[in-house]
Amino acid sequence: MISANQALERLQEGNQRFVSGTQTRGALADEAGHRRGLLPQKPIAVILGCSDSRVPVEIVFDQGLGDLFVVRVAGNIATPSQIGSIEFAAERFGTPLVVVLGHSSCGAVTATIEVLEKPSQNQSPGLREIVEAIRPAVEQLKHENGPEFAADLLERAVRANIRASIDRLLHGSKLLGQLAQREKLSIVGAEYSLATGIVEFLPARTNDT
Repeated sequence: MISANQALERLQEGNQRFVSGTQTRGALADEAGHRRGLLPQKPIAVILGCSDSRVPVEIVFDQGLGDLFVVRVAGNIATPSQIGSIEFAAERFGTPLVVVLGHSSCGAVTATIEVLEKPSQNQSPGLREIVEAIRPAVEQLKHENGPEFAADLLERAVRANIRASIDRLLHGSKLLGQLAQREKLSIVGAEYSLATGIVEFLPARTNDT
């Protein structure tokens, strides 16, 4: 198994190929021999990403079958089912890297901001659950910053939500927290730009571990 740093480098290199239009990994998906070689699977990274149709994870990182263990949910939130899926990959496959991948103009984060500014009772229970998972990070952001930051609130909230999911993975899962403390697992955040296709990895915080 490769290291977390090596996995991260592969993702960064793949995204650079995606941005430049020089993808190489897609062809592997059509090779029967490659498919047979995926038993058992050994994904290099787990991606907790948003369900947004404009952010197809394998394409964005130019990776093929078996390369990524992908968990997608609106708002890239870390609720028990997502945490359990990531625990499964980390424990069963020894995958060394987890990336929480948010993206610009996230609809789930936008919906949360709208609810905070104008509460609505018309949300479905499922959507309300997603909003409630995102709400604490956005509320804290609004509390810490004055009205002068309203213009870029969405951009800041997207990143705050990414970091909130990282915190939930590290502190809401005994297994993931222990793996991170033993340096068996690295959990990082990243933001995909819908405009440019670039994935920007967020700087680590000293209190993430």
